[in-house]
Amino acid sequence: MESAVLLAMAFDRYVAICKPLHYTTILTKPLIIKIGLAAVTRAVTLMTPLPFLLRRFHYCRGTVIAHCYCEHMAVVRLACGDTRFNNIYGIAVAMFIVVLDLLFVILSYIFILRAVLQLASQEARYKAFGTCVSHIGAILSTYTPVVISSVMHRVARRAAPHVHILLAIFYLLFPPMINPIIYGVKTRQIRDHVLSLFRRKDV
Repeated sequence: MESAVLLAMAFDRYVAICKPLHYTTILTKPLIIKIGLAAVTRAVTLMTPLPFLLRRFHYCRGTVIAHCYCEHMAVVRLACGDTRFNNIYGIAVAMFIVVLDLLFVILSYIFILRAVLQLASQEARYKAFGTCVSHIGAILSTYTPVVISSVMHRVARRAAPHVHILLAIFYLLFPPMINPIIYGVKTRQIRDHVLSLFRRKDV
C-alpha cells in the first residue's frame, strides 16, 4: 500500500508539473478513486496467499519465531519442508512491488526533470523542484529500509536474530517517524513554531 501511495504521488507530481493546465481534467475524482482501489486490490491480492502458503508446512523447529511480529520469512524458518516456493514468492512480490513501482517513480521524475529544465525562469525551476523534495524524501525513507531488510533476510541468514529484529523494527517505524519531519519542514508555520520552541530553550 505504501509503495502504491508513493507511486500515485509521483503521478500527481508528474501531472502537476508536466501538464499543469490539464491537472483538474486528468486527476478527476473517479480516477483518484480508481487509483486507490487499484492500490488496495493489488496489496490484498499479493498478500492473501502468504498465510495459505505457511499453512501447508509441518513446523518442527519450535513454535516461537525470532521476531517481534509475525513476519513471513521468520515463520518460514521454523518449517521443515521445502520452503523454496515461499522464498521465490517473497522475492517475486518484492520485485513486483518495489522494483516496478520504483521504476515508474524514476520514469515520472525523468519527465519532471526534463519539464523543469525547460522552464525559462530560475525561480520557477526552484519552485517546481521544491514541490518534489518532500516526495523524494518520503520515497527514500520508505524504500531504503525495505531494501535493506529484504536483502539482509536473504543474504545474512546467519546474522544474529536481534539484527533482523532491529532491522524489521527500523523498517516499520522509520518511515512514519520521519515523514512528519519531511513534510513539516516545508510548511512555514510548522517550521517557525519548531524554531521558536528551540529558541525558548536557548534563552
